[in-house]
Amino acid sequence: MKKPLATSRVLTYLWSLALVAFAIIAAPDMALAQDAPAAEPAAVAAEAAPAEAAAPAEEAAAAPAAPTFDKGDISWVMTSTLLVILMTIPGLALFYGGMVRSKNVLSISMQVFVVFSLLSVLWAIYGYSVAFTGGNAFFGGFDRMFLAGMLDAAGNLTAAATFSKGVYIPEYLYAAFQMTFAGITSCLIVGAFAERMKFSAVLAFVVLWFTFSYLPVAHMVWFWAGPDAYTDPAAAEAATATAGFLFQKGALDFAGGTVVHINAGIAGLIGCILVGKRKGYGTTAMTPHNVPLIMIGASLLWVGWFGFNVGSNLESNAFAAQVFINTFVATAAAVIAWTFAEWIFRGTPTMLGAASGAVAGLVAITPACGWVGPMGAIVIGLIAGVVCLFAVTKLKSALGYDDSLDVFGVHCVGGILGALLTGVFNSPSLGGTGIYDYVAGTWGYAGMGTQVMAQLWGVGTTIVWSGIVSFIAFKLIDVVIGLRVSDEVETEGLDTTEHGERGYNL
Repeated sequence: MKKPLATSRVLTYLWSLALVAFAIIAAPDMALAQDAPAAEPAAVAAEAAPAEAAAPAEEAAAAPAAPTFDKGDISWVMTSTLLVILMTIPGLALFYGGMVRSKNVLSISMQVFVVFSLLSVLWAIYGYSVAFTGGNAFFGGFDRMFLAGMLDAAGNLTAAATFSKGVYIPEYLYAAFQMTFAGITSCLIVGAFAERMKFSAVLAFVVLWFTFSYLPVAHMVWFWAGPDAYTDPAAAEAATATAGFLFQKGALDFAGGTVVHINAGIAGLIGCILVGKRKGYGTTAMTPHNVPLIMIGASLLWVGWFGFNVGSNLESNAFAAQVFINTFVATAAAVIAWTFAEWIFRGTPTMLGAASGAVAGLVAITPACGWVGPMGAIVIGLIAGVVCLFAVTKLKSALGYDDSLDVFGVHCVGGILGALLTGVFNSPSLGGTGIYDYVAGTWGYAGMGTQVMAQLWGVGTTIVWSGIVSFIAFKLIDVVIGLRVSDEVETEGLDTTEHGERGYNL
């Protein structure tokens, strides 16, 4: 049973977050123009090809022609999907596995592996439909339940929009790509309460959180009608009115700063507080048991992240090169920043620090990678490396929570930083792209203050939404099955007690 102090502390945090959100919502609506593009287009139907010849009136209408897809786009998004799987299993599993104690290396690996698999199945059953079909500003509908409707009447694959008018990828492929995002986001959370939560409680939580936090946030940020709907000002206004809530506010998130990292980071913070600190935390050394594993895992995350970010472009075109180099240089800059900051303040640079810096840079550039220039990306990486270092040391110590693998300090803090700096470095005067106007066919810019306000909408809404859902889900699970293993189980280690195996049989 949890101590009352833990619940009180969570309520205090949530109340503070709610006040921040209220301040944001009460501010004047300074959202961007209605035609601002979102990072991930929702599925739209392909235009029917013209009939080759007029059919007699008495004959049935000709079946629609199959949509035309570019093989290069298909190949790249398939490759990107595989890269995101690589960054999760084995990448994240190895990264997390090296950071825990040897008696829990299989436990955390098992959680990542099974959670990713579970969420993939739930995504196919109802997740994709709730996130990426029309409904309202907060939830989608059920048109794609069980991935139904992916074939038209003639048996052709339906199409999903990209960033360019008239350019599509198969909707099955878009659903598969987004499936990997849903899977890795839930896997990130488990690092916050590693080494002390029941496996059954982990699985129960991710199901509830995925359903009531991940899916609506993904819908709010990424759902829109696609570029082909933006033909004139009136059509653009009508199309935007059907988009997700945060898309309508003009929030930019190219590959998941809000949807993935802030969303998961807040859930991890709530979880580690409610579950309580690890036995002996603060008095017993809990150093990573295998730093080379951490380095290997971080390297796989870096490689896989190119699929995460560049794949979000959905097309194998020239613009993808900008996303690629931004992801590259921001990560390298964060490694350097974290390493040298640690060297200065700690006295020695560490491999754990360099690996953590890489992840911090990857997190921070994720929302910005399609909206900023390379120099803006480097600045974002440098800031993220330093800020996240202090978040996982000074902030964590000051607030007294036991976030085992620093999910909040790296993913939430890095995600907030990246989301807000997207609003700054999106400025064309700072090398950013501005916002593309699909009606005028030109790039424009509404101003830094306007864009930063839109980004605040995304950050504040995600923090409050995920925080409330996470708190309720953890409390419910604690009442039904309990969150935490016994002291005896925790002392022996979750590998043998929860899974009947050992990571090392020496």
